Amino acid sequence: MPFIFEPLPIPEVILIKPRVFPDARGYFLETYKYSEFAANGITETFVQDNHSSSVRGVLRGLHFQNPPQAQGKLVRAVQGTIFDVAVDIRPDSPTFGQWVGEFLSDENHHMLYIPPGFAHGFQVISPRAEVSYKVTAEYAPDLDSGIIWNDPILAIQWPDPNPILSPKDAALPLLRDADIRF
Repeated sequence: MPFIFEPLPIPEVILIKPRVFPDARGYFLETYKYSEFAANGITETFVQDNHSSSVRGVLRGLHFQNPPQAQGKLVRAVQGTIFDVAVDIRPDSPTFGQWVGEFLSDENHHMLYIPPGFAHGFQVISPRAEVSYKVTAEYAPDLDSGIIWNDPILAIQWPDPNPILSPKDAALPLLRDADIRF
């Protein structure tokens, strides 16, 4: 089996550890295989790939897309290290408002599956990071939304308390004021 699937404390969010085949030339690994993912409960179809490049301290998020274009994500750090976070924003969920975070890097090759109904963000902790992620719905600007990174109710323990933010991310609302339509 080329992957290990580990549900996190919010079990719908899954840490995925691929099997890495190193040799003198470098290494090889599979980053996605539908049959393996489906056998482990991840049956969505990924329809768009995104890639971001960021310097140390950049925090992107917390972003989500509302229905009917809600996005599930499969996130990995191609270069560098990030602290990747998923926040449950499903109002009827027993884990609403709770978060989980994992370090993803080009050294551990771990990936994080974040289903629809979660806000997502990450902070770069290496000098630079290249992040690639698949999504289950195409970007829809009219359904794009988010939550401020430092919402005191969420109390996310980011590695760097003084992140670099985009103007858009700096102006996101608190969870209680966010446009959540799940």
